[in-house]
Amino acid sequence: MTADTGPDTRSLKPVSVDIAVVGAGPAGLFAAYYAGLRGLRVALLDSLPHPGGQVAALYPEKRIHDIAGLPAVHGRELIDNLLLQVAPFEPEWLLGHTAVSLNRSANGGGWVIGTDQGGDVRCGAVVVTGGVGSFTPRRLPAGDSYEGRGVTYHVARLADHRGQDVVVVGGGDSAVDWALALEPLARSVTLVHRTDRFRAQAHSVDLLRRSSVEVVTGAQVTACHGVERLSAVDVTVTGSEGSPERRDCQAMIAALGFTARLGPIGQWGMALVGNRILVGTDMQTDVPGVFAAGDIATYPGRVPLIAVGFGEAATAVNNAVARVRPDLGAVPGHSSDAVMPPAPQPVPALAAAS
Repeated sequence: MTADTGPDTRSLKPVSVDIAVVGAGPAGLFAAYYAGLRGLRVALLDSLPHPGGQVAALYPEKRIHDIAGLPAVHGRELIDNLLLQVAPFEPEWLLGHTAVSLNRSANGGGWVIGTDQGGDVRCGAVVVTGGVGSFTPRRLPAGDSYEGRGVTYHVARLADHRGQDVVVVGGGDSAVDWALALEPLARSVTLVHRTDRFRAQAHSVDLLRRSSVEVVTGAQVTACHGVERLSAVDVTVTGSEGSPERRDCQAMIAALGFTARLGPIGQWGMALVGNRILVGTDMQTDVPGVFAAGDIATYPGRVPLIAVGFGEAATAVNNAVARVRPDLGAVPGHSSDAVMPPAPQPVPALAAAS
């Protein structure tokens, strides 16, 4: 299994496990691994048809620099490694399933998650790792008519932009990272940002300033041109009375961020702060037996990093273990003492898709 593929798991049969992990992004995959490491059966649900969450869907080629022990790793590689890590424990995969409802089981000792495919997942505890929930890119009105014809909201494959004139719009981490990643491949890279203040990491902005990327601040892309595909854009300096500057451009990446919503999870009765689920130090919500980890969780002082999400996932799972299997407790032994099961054979559906 890789970040690009996933098993066909649209089964309507009920699934019974110890822990259900809702969200198959980085935090969810690590949570499933840790549950397996503690000897529990686990199910992974995600509305996307493939594992990896937002990283696999939007940033597979992005280099990630803030995970301990990995000086730099592409998003796709990170997800592939997480899949290799969880594979020996053979979780129940329910990809393409949106978790819709959460109800107490008939005996009151666990939970039943209903999905939009009609199947139920019965479990002793729930760990919600749904990232930012469902997400949609913030639109760039000037590029609407060229979406899919040169205008995109993320970079699926860096190599697709080799030899092109590329305009990146935005001032956050994604915009700066894409501009730097495209610099060695593209014929030219221009970054357009509406202010001179960047929201990206200071080190990344410093690299940007020292690169060959042309940085245009205090400006916006106000029009796109081309016949079949994008061939040029107009860049207008904010407040200027002069004519826009037309620039050759075969690709424009509008990295303006995303809007997110929790969807049905927001109706499960957990305390919320905005679009985030409030948790305690054990990563448990105010609904006993329901935990949250990763960017969908919040508490005072939380820092939204993948590295932080990994630690939260381990904390959530170990405390969930204590509820489902009190004899095991919340404190695991040394992982080096664990007896790892052999890696399973490839899933037929995956082998066919590879």
